[in-house]
Amino acid sequence: MEKEFPRSLRKNMTDTERVLWQHLRNKQIENFKFRRQHPLGKFIVDFVCLEKCLIIEVDGGQHYEQREYDVARDQFLLSKGYRVMRFWNNEVLQETEAVLEEIRRLLLDDPSP
Repeated sequence: MEKEFPRSLRKNMTDTERVLWQHLRNKQIENFKFRRQHPLGKFIVDFVCLEKCLIIEVDGGQHYEQREYDVARDQFLLSKGYRVMRFWNNEVLQETEAVLEEIRRLLLDDPSP
C-alpha cells in the first residue's frame, strides 16, 4: 500500500475523527499510544493502539449500507489478533465521555496479547 493514501486520509480526517483524535493523541488515555489512519494488511483503520491490538472505527451513515464489507474487514482484523470497537459519529460527538470511558475500560481490562 502506498504511503501517500494513509497520509492523505490523515490530512483529511472527518470532523468526528478530529474530535476523537484530540482525546487519543499524545497518550492521553492511560498513557497508551494511538496511531491514526494506520494501514493493517490491505485495510486502513481509523485509530489503533498497537500495544493492546485495539482498533477504533468511527462510522458514519455510509457504514450502514456497507455492513457486509465491514463484517468481512472486522473478521480479517480479528483473525490477526486485533479487537475492533465501532462507534457511530453521533456517539462520538454527543456522548464523547462515554465513548472515551469504553475505550479506557477495554485498554485496562483486556490483557495484552
